[in-house]
Amino acid sequence: MDDQARTIAAVQSGKTEELRALLAKDPSLSGATNEQGVSAIMLALYHRQLEAVKLLVAARPTLDVFEAAATGEAGHLRRLLDENPASISSYSADGFTPLHFACFFGREAAATLLIERGADVASVAQNPMRVMPLHSAGAARNTAIVSALLDHGAPANARQQAGWTPLHATAQHGDREIAELLLKHGADRKLTNDEGITASALAEKNGHKALAELLA
Repeated sequence: MDDQARTIAAVQSGKTEELRALLAKDPSLSGATNEQGVSAIMLALYHRQLEAVKLLVAARPTLDVFEAAATGEAGHLRRLLDENPASISSYSADGFTPLHFACFFGREAAATLLIERGADVASVAQNPMRVMPLHSAGAARNTAIVSALLDHGAPANARQQAGWTPLHATAQHGDREIAELLLKHGADRKLTNDEGITASALAEKNGHKALAELLA
C-alpha cells in the first residue's frame, strides 16, 4: 500500500495519529484521493472525522471549490468563484455541486454565497441519489438554508431516489419548522414516495404525532 492509499485508509478508519504522521512526512498527501477521485478531506467529512478534517485542511495549501463549500471556508470559496465563476456549476467526482455540499454540511455562509452568486437551486446530483440542494439542507436539518433555497425558487416537491420529497425527510426527522416552511412554499401533503407512503404516515411511524396531524 502506498502513502496515498494509507492516507485514505487512515481517514476512513479514524486513525488520526497515523494520518498526522503521514502528513508530517509529506504534506502533499493532504490532496490524496480515492479510486473514485474523492478527496481525503471530503472522505473525512463524510465519515465525520473532524480531527482528520482539521489536519488535512491545515496541511493543504489550497482547497478546491467542493472542499471550500463543504468545510464552510466562505472566504476561500469566494476567491475560487472570483477566479473561476463556472466552477459554481461543476460536479464533484461523486456527483454533487458545491451548493449540495454547503447544504448537506450546514455551511450557511457558504450556501448563502453560492445562492447569491447564482448557483442552481434545482441542480440534481449526478448519482443514484438524485438529490437537489433542498434535500441536502433538509438532511442537515438546517432551517436557514432551507428557507434561503425556497426563497430562491427551489422546488418544494422535488423528488430524489425512491421518490422521497423534502417533506418526507422532514417528516421522518420530526422537523415541524422546516415542514411549515415547505408547506408555505407549496409542498404537497398528498404526495407519496415509491412505496406509497405519505409524509404524514412517515411522521406517525417515527413517533411525531403532532407533525403527522399537521401533514395529514
